[in-house]
Amino acid sequence: MRWLSPDEERAWRAFLRVVVAVQRGTARDLGTVGLSEPDYEVLSTLSERPDHTSTLGEQADKMGWSRSRLSRHAMRMEARGLLRRAPDPADGRGCLLVLTEQGLDALDNAAPVHVESVRHHFVDRLTADDLAAIERIARRLEGP
Repeated sequence: MRWLSPDEERAWRAFLRVVVAVQRGTARDLGTVGLSEPDYEVLSTLSERPDHTSTLGEQADKMGWSRSRLSRHAMRMEARGLLRRAPDPADGRGCLLVLTEQGLDALDNAAPVHVESVRHHFVDRLTADDLAAIERIARRLEGP
């Protein structure tokens, strides 16, 4: 076992603090318009898809969630009128997630709040070099 050096430990803990702080801030800000971060991700992703539709499996993969977790979340979103679930003709066991007009309206209302929140809690606190470094680091950490 290779334990973390003091420098590595500080860097790891700093990374965790940053992730928590940014997510807490953006989640709080989205909450003012009645959405959670997962709600916003589902709605924004569906808005970018042809016919505002995605399979449950594709959406779960994008979010890094299990299908069952997303299915339960989608049920709650459907009950709020933000999306509807429909049978997937290509997969008898799967379903499609379809953005509703109410969901699109909620997204249109939330998008400016979300962008301002991301700016406030992240982008505007960093330099162009900082942002480039984060992007470079993220590329190194993506994948297996």
